[in-house]
Amino acid sequence: MHIYQRIRDMREDADLTQKQVADILYMHTTQYRRYECGESEIPFDIAVKLADYYNVSLDYIAGRTNDKIGLTKSSLDDDETNLINNYRILSEKNKGRILERIYILNKYEK
Repeated sequence: MHIYQRIRDMREDADLTQKQVADILYMHTTQYRRYECGESEIPFDIAVKLADYYNVSLDYIAGRTNDKIGLTKSSLDDDETNLINNYRILSEKNKGRILERIYILNKYEK
């Protein structure tokens, strides 16, 4: 998928007109239309503004992924990320112990 197709789809999904998006980006509607039609390359700073506005990743806008949060951005909070990073440095034996404890905790929380 091309960038221009993706930005058009995002605009349509948000029920916005080209003029509304152009106003959000502080540009003339004609210039935004050129981006959407593939007549002009989208500058990086505009792609970043679109990603921020639609709350998607640049990878998604570029068509590198269909996951809106992107290839590298994580939906994990800091505690979850810290837990995973600490788990990864454990020995296989200790990883097994952690998994056993998680199983036991889940069993008793039900």
